Amino acid sequence: MGSAPVGRITRGTTGTNRLRRIDRWIARHPALRGAGPEPLVVDLGYGASGVTALELEARLHATRPDVEVLALEIDPERVRTAREQLENVRGGNTPFRPTARVRFERGGFEVPAPRRPTVIRALNVLRQYDEADVPDAWARMTARLAPGGILVEGTCNEVGRVATWVEVGADAAPRTLTVSLRLADLELPSIAAERLPKALIHRNVAGERIHDFLRALDREWERASALSAFGPAQRWRAAMAAMTDAGWPLRQRSRWRLGEASVPWDRVAPR
Repeated sequence: MGSAPVGRITRGTTGTNRLRRIDRWIARHPALRGAGPEPLVVDLGYGASGVTALELEARLHATRPDVEVLALEIDPERVRTAREQLENVRGGNTPFRPTARVRFERGGFEVPAPRRPTVIRALNVLRQYDEADVPDAWARMTARLAPGGILVEGTCNEVGRVATWVEVGADAAPRTLTVSLRLADLELPSIAAERLPKALIHRNVAGERIHDFLRALDREWERASALSAFGPAQRWRAAMAAMTDAGWPLRQRSRWRLGEASVPWDRVAPR
């Protein structure tokens, strides 16, 4: 008999298209695009429904048709439910490809995969843990990565319009924080504070780097309000350009139009 999965059962909250922002970011990441044949991507803690794992495979398939997704859950009942969903997919009764390369298995932070994954996506998994638990969870997951692989760990709101995630390397060192927001009707970027990863969510207070970053986002977003007539994407791009001019080394300029801002971890890391 194998060892019990490492971790706690999550609330299981999930929903169609909830993780679309993260999926599209992963699909364009060099770690996936430059991986060897048949890269394995792990969806860890997919929740009460297997839909987000199926969506992940569909979105990554457009970039890497040879990708395989292994979806892991601690709760055996959730695995059973997801496998039933997969049978419907195989029968051609869903919008997903009947040949989707997805498997549902039981597992946790130990990541029981047949080979080392290129990407591990762990969204809305660590919210129920203490901040002190984060380094060990990162270390356990990244220890399973293939060379050059990444862990994408973060959280989002129930409909996926506010999301944040950390890119963590195979050495368990965090590299970047990404904030991704639906720009239509956005009041202030600091709405992301409610959905920060566990490593940062309690750090949005004066004197902390993440607090400075979110305040700077709000400031430049408000200053760019005159561009609202040209659309929220144009306003966001102007705000991001102003952030860069102010000394924030933002990454992935091509993704600004999507309401994203990626910043090196050392600019937001807890003090």
